[in-house]
Amino acid sequence: MTGNEQQDLLLKKQEESFVSGKVDAIFFESPETFYKVIQIKISKQNISWSEEEIVVTGNFAELNENENYRFAGRMIEHPRYGKQFQAFNYQSETPTSKEGLITYLSGESFSGIGQKTAEKIVARLGLNAIEKILKDENCLAGMALSKKQQQTLLEKLHKNNGTQQIIVELNSFGFGSQLASTIFNKYHEKTLSVIHEDPYQLAREIPGIGFKRADQIAEKLGFAADASLRIKAALFQGIYDICQDQGNTYTNTKQLLQQTMLLLTESRRVQLAPQVLAQELVKLADEGKIVGENHRIYLRKYYEAEWRIAQRLENLQADSVELPKNFEKNFNGLLKQVEAQLQISYGKDQITAIKTALCSPVYLLTGGPGTGKTTIINGIVALYAAVHDFSLDFNSYRDETFPIILAAPTGRAAKKMNETTGLPAGTIHRLLGLNGSDEEEEPTESRQLEGKLLIVDEMSMVDTELLELLLEAVPSKMQVILVGDKDQLPSVGPGRTFADLLESNCLPKSQLQTIYRQGRESSIITLAHAVKKGYLPEDLQFNLPDRSFIPCNVSQVEEVIRQVVLKAHARGFSTKDIQVLAPMYRGPAGIDRLNIMMQEILNPKRESQKQLDFGKQSFRIGDKVLHLVNSPEDNVFNGDLGQVVGIAAAKENKERQETLIVDFDGNEVEFKRKDWYKLKLAYCMSIHKSQGSEFKLVILPMVRQYMRMLNRNLLYTAVTRAKDFLILLGEVPAYQTSVVQIAVDRKTTLLERVREVFKQTKQRAEESLESNPVLSKKDDQGSVLKPVVQQRVLTMKLISGGQIDPLIGMANIKPIDFM
Repeated sequence: MTGNEQQDLLLKKQEESFVSGKVDAIFFESPETFYKVIQIKISKQNISWSEEEIVVTGNFAELNENENYRFAGRMIEHPRYGKQFQAFNYQSETPTSKEGLITYLSGESFSGIGQKTAEKIVARLGLNAIEKILKDENCLAGMALSKKQQQTLLEKLHKNNGTQQIIVELNSFGFGSQLASTIFNKYHEKTLSVIHEDPYQLAREIPGIGFKRADQIAEKLGFAADASLRIKAALFQGIYDICQDQGNTYTNTKQLLQQTMLLLTESRRVQLAPQVLAQELVKLADEGKIVGENHRIYLRKYYEAEWRIAQRLENLQADSVELPKNFEKNFNGLLKQVEAQLQISYGKDQITAIKTALCSPVYLLTGGPGTGKTTIINGIVALYAAVHDFSLDFNSYRDETFPIILAAPTGRAAKKMNETTGLPAGTIHRLLGLNGSDEEEEPTESRQLEGKLLIVDEMSMVDTELLELLLEAVPSKMQVILVGDKDQLPSVGPGRTFADLLESNCLPKSQLQTIYRQGRESSIITLAHAVKKGYLPEDLQFNLPDRSFIPCNVSQVEEVIRQVVLKAHARGFSTKDIQVLAPMYRGPAGIDRLNIMMQEILNPKRESQKQLDFGKQSFRIGDKVLHLVNSPEDNVFNGDLGQVVGIAAAKENKERQETLIVDFDGNEVEFKRKDWYKLKLAYCMSIHKSQGSEFKLVILPMVRQYMRMLNRNLLYTAVTRAKDFLILLGEVPAYQTSVVQIAVDRKTTLLERVREVFKQTKQRAEESLESNPVLSKKDDQGSVLKPVVQQRVLTMKLISGGQIDPLIGMANIKPIDFM
């Protein structure tokens, strides 16, 4: 079947109205997608349209003015521009007459092919000239065409036919302009072969396409319900979904088969035997796409990531830390200088933490609110500079690499590090050069970091894949300090990396207990530590200077928050100061409904005010918005908060697209309509999305409607977002459930991997000592003594124990030399 025949078949299947004609003008085309708005001069039609021209919109590959196309679709009434023809698909109309074909081939699209050359081609090949050339380019031989003419002819015909055929087929599968563009940009000329050979590859590699969508395409293409490719794709999707939904890095056979069977039967009403799924699961393992171990089933990337993290940490920990010889002697004096500089007095546990961090290749620091994690980071930075004798003036390092790197998982957390230290800080994604795209299937090669010391804050938010990429980028001899609160919510992605590393006891660590910040006068910090320990304080419902409680049921939550926000706003709290946090999006006390209510209070619609509607949201200048994905190319990341500062109508910019301009702490970013899905109103936001942020006033509703979401980590994380004031409201039983309910422990094996790798290294070291009589000797109890190279002080005990030669260092020296 020829390309044109395939296109005709696709168009006939849709049984739609059509218009044919010459492209008169291209009014608009999106540079990011295939969406276009054009005007054609009608030659044929089966619609009720009396005018000679009509506006056509849709997804098209390259269209050329003055060329003929056939468009299948329907008439629509645009609210602003009136009647238009919305094309669902299209095809190029090859000229059917000899004169038409000659005119086409000698047109502007084929530069260098004149009238005489076109006549020669048509005379030799006939009316099927284009089809013959595409099928066999050797048919042009013997026509005395120059190489340039042949190249122009072939390139243009292949480009027009190839890209057009791809877009036609993508349109037939129902993909919108954005998804069609994403798919084409991923696979280019291989798009159709990828889809026809394995449509499920789209689900694995294209964001926004799930198994069901891919399976619909597969069914159209004739893939049977019991096809091996379909079942393996569902198994792969099943593992992925379980890991993403539950935060696990592996699953088990029973859970996986149940999840897969659900996927398969929901997509097509066909029952399959469980043993068929089990057989295909074995095949996936044989192909190396999954790993089975001790009744656990992993996606290979998670299995390998855990091992790589463990091995990389062991390699880094084996490095020695280079400290000046007078480090011990000068430490206390330098500490006093730093305390004076920072205007602070460190406690004993904080001093121990700072000193241990400076002496350790890898160091873990954890503690709750008010225990001084930020203060310790400042101390580490200042003392590291003092010990190694370099300046903290970042601007003075023009031709040299600044020794200290500060990073965090979110833009907000990185900004906080920058504010507290005065040094540049960025997101981990930006640090590693991760652009958030899927151009590479496995972007495992990240850039190597340059510097001497890496400090990463908010480690509880770092998932398995991100930690692997980060550690792979850390060069030998770079010290690594990981800081976080292990009791906060774990990462959104699979894993509980920070908690696992702390529990392994394989790396130097400090867990801060003493409360310093705000001390005893902060009832917010007192509440947070009570929640962490599993109980609610007796004063939970009392009104305190920085905390209050308002009892209400689910139907009253919206009105109570309305009154609280109105009063706070009247007292001078800005939109930026006030933050409502909630666990769920839907329902009368859900995030979506609360956002609409708060928008009407804090940024009501005014006459002549610009507004852009997108789904169930409306964006206005002044709105507080949340960025939902990582966009390093714009220096904006998942969880960043911004404010809408500009709205441009389509007629107000050269690209003729409606545009939102959002200010993220001084970084203004433009968002075209195709990118609006990245934004959400943020007057109320989820507790998960609030991690890494602090707000002057937090309003926290907790009702039994949220029951399935409630747990101790969730409540603890929400409470610790409040910097100065916390207003609790809702039902006391919901708070009690939150404190009692322990979050389901994630299934990971990072803890096991780290312990195993470090144990093997220790065993190898001991075996090496035992096998080397020069470097080892057992004491009376049979334990292995340390190698002599680690002993720096000559003592009688070492001499009498036979560990050190008493004449060490006396070679070639005689008594007479001292006379």
